Amino acid sequence: MLEGKAVVGETDMLQTMQQDALHLAAKALDFFDEFDRAHGPGWQCIVGTDFGSFVTHCSGCFIHFCIGSLAILLFKGSTGQEAEEDDDQFPVLKSIA
Repeated sequence: MLEGKAVVGETDMLQTMQQDALHLAAKALDFFDEFDRAHGPGWQCIVGTDFGSFVTHCSGCFIHFCIGSLAILLFKGSTGQEAEEDDDQFPVLKSIA
C-alpha cells in the first residue's frame, strides 16, 4: 500500500464523490501492489468506457480487454532498469548531445 495521503490537484467533484474516488483508488492500489510483487514493478492500468491511448510497454507485458462495455488496458512500462541496459540503443543521439 502506498504510504501518505492523496493530494488532489484540481477537482470540480462534490466532497463525498472525491472521498469515494480516493477510497476506491486506494483499494485498487492495494490490488496492483500485489500484482507488482508477483510480476515486477512498473505496471500501469487504464479503465474506462471510451478512451484512446498510445503507450510504450515492455515486450510480453500488455493486455487490452473488455468486460461488458468496460475496457481495461494493463501494461508494464519501463522501470528505468531497461533504459539503463539499453543505453547504447541510440548511439547517434549520444553524439548529438
